[in-house]
Amino acid sequence: MKRNHFLKFIGVTVLFVLLLALKSFTFLQNKFTRNQLIGKGNPDIVGDSYTSKMHKEAKVAFLKMKTEAKKEGINIEVVSAYRSFQRQKEIFDRKYKKFTSQGLSPSEAIDKIIEYSTIPGTSRHHWGTDIDIIDSNAPRSKNVLNEENFYGDGPYCKLKEWLNVHSESFGFYEVYTNNSKRKGFKYEPWHFSYIPVSKPMLQEYKKLNLKAILEEENILGNEYFSEEFIQKYRTENILDINPELL
Repeated sequence: MKRNHFLKFIGVTVLFVLLLALKSFTFLQNKFTRNQLIGKGNPDIVGDSYTSKMHKEAKVAFLKMKTEAKKEGINIEVVSAYRSFQRQKEIFDRKYKKFTSQGLSPSEAIDKIIEYSTIPGTSRHHWGTDIDIIDSNAPRSKNVLNEENFYGDGPYCKLKEWLNVHSESFGFYEVYTNNSKRKGFKYEPWHFSYIPVSKPMLQEYKKLNLKAILEEENILGNEYFSEEFIQKYRTENILDINPELL
């Protein structure tokens, strides 16, 4: 091969490699869209109901975990998985109207709601990586997602003990831990997150302008979401979680 042709070939090859690398970098930078992050559509969600819909990778890992738990007489049942923006908005709006009709001020109603429920567009359930789980082999109480059910003589003690030992080996980590120094949402021994997907999604989510999103989506009470409130909510409710998930 003549020198000029060789140099031309090398130049074209290097350019191709650089363009491929740039394309890959751009893909990684834009791996998750705004709509995916706030629960308005995600092509990676599989399933046909609010208890079966999950991110496709989380689904595979969950089924493996469920199979292993069955060997110990535990039948893991999902009571809540992927939750769309619209579904979360319906929950939030219903509670907001209920509490304000009972005499609470809008700010008091919002504070009451976020003891356990998230503001639409901020829920980890929007990602399809997080699940609320119980043991369907155990007696079913009226309110299954109750801390007392997972300790002492509670029906889901065996499940919780098994999860404490095994869940992380399948990629599932408890989100709102029983840490007295933790702020934000109260302890949820039933809520687990699939870390291989939820961790990078959180990193992208942190780049969003949360206040602008809540205003654009016309969330009930959004006029009371001051900069101070948003900062506190972001710090305590979104980021004060199991540090392994950050």
